[in-house]
Amino acid sequence: MKEKLKEFCKDIGIEAVGIAPPGPYHDLEAILTQRIGKGYYTGMEEKDLEKRISPCLTMENVQSVIVCLFPYLTDAVENSNISKYTYSIDYHLIIQEKLQKIGEFLKGQIKGFEYLAFVDNGPLVDRYLAYMAGLGYFGLNNSIITEKYGSYVFIGYILNNYLFEFDRPLDKQCAQCEECLKRCPGNALLGNYQMDPTRCASYITQKKEDLSKEEIKILKRSGKIFGCDICQQVCPHNKHAEKTNLKEFGQDTVYNISKEDVESYSNKGFKKRYGNRAFSWRGKKIILRNLNVINEKNND
Repeated sequence: MKEKLKEFCKDIGIEAVGIAPPGPYHDLEAILTQRIGKGYYTGMEEKDLEKRISPCLTMENVQSVIVCLFPYLTDAVENSNISKYTYSIDYHLIIQEKLQKIGEFLKGQIKGFEYLAFVDNGPLVDRYLAYMAGLGYFGLNNSIITEKYGSYVFIGYILNNYLFEFDRPLDKQCAQCEECLKRCPGNALLGNYQMDPTRCASYITQKKEDLSKEEIKILKRSGKIFGCDICQQVCPHNKHAEKTNLKEFGQDTVYNISKEDVESYSNKGFKKRYGNRAFSWRGKKIILRNLNVINEKNND
């Protein structure tokens, strides 16, 4: 059945598929507890620690976790003011549709098959699941790195009640050149695979509360109004990363958002125009705030 799963995934363009065990993940619990104790969390994470390490609290009869990677790198674009992962329509929409196809395929193959599919919207730590499923290894920038696509991948996972054979983590690590540490606009990367996400420029672009003076400086250094690509751009593992094989990520692309464009829309109009984009979820107000910060860059 695992081979049938992989064959079906390949037919719909998904090259990287692995199986993670259903937990509980006690090694992850120790890591998360330490991070929380140091204040290394943003509040956007699942608040219940047990849900982050125990899939059975989300799906009671879970037996295994199907994990899929979705490469998203498209053409190189100079002077884009949004992160590469937001160029296409919202990746949640693209990936959720593919995960549902996998789930429905397996329902037709396995009697009594049940599943729950998530893409960046579930309680579990998706990068940890990808690691456990043998699909990649961690970089100092906290990203999952793959041989073919570097770290330019999204992660989706399917909790299910079928006992697929588990995969094993890769015995690999990043080059540890520390370029990501040196170039991070907020000095959020601390070495030894640790990170203070509250200093991450990507988080700051999505922060709802007013920005501090230090956060404004970080945002200006990043040059982005949503997300931040710097720690990936400087990573040697991404130097020869291949472009995505999934056509959806190269269609209907947007690379820059102007202040004039955003100001021309009402809140409802902004949602109608950009509601199917990953950068739109915080709304017009936050995007306009970030544009104002970036546009003041040369006036300091």
